[in-house]
Amino acid sequence: MVPDSIFNYHLLRLPREKEMIKKLGIVRLACLAVALASATFGTGCLFHRTYRAYDSYYNDYHKWNDREAEYYLRWCYESNRDPGRDYRKLPSDEQEEYWKWRHQKSDEGRHHKK
Repeated sequence: MVPDSIFNYHLLRLPREKEMIKKLGIVRLACLAVALASATFGTGCLFHRTYRAYDSYYNDYHKWNDREAEYYLRWCYESNRDPGRDYRKLPSDEQEEYWKWRHQKSDEGRHHKK
């Protein structure tokens, strides 16, 4: 007959071994948390892209963010353009047309605030 202690070896581990196994579990959990967090934040960055767009009409740069994207969609609908088309893929003459329209809308907003 086989003694019970052979089958219950995990109960006979030394305190140092138990401590190492516990630390290993904590390290594994931390790695999993970092992996999930990086995936979550990485995906979030895809939806909130910010870049600088060059305005050749006024020779300056504009921060392309959610607010600018809203203006772009409005311009697309008003000028019967495809709103799914990325601004950066527009020909330079259409980009110039957008910035003319955009500056006109900005100027209108300033006049209404007075």
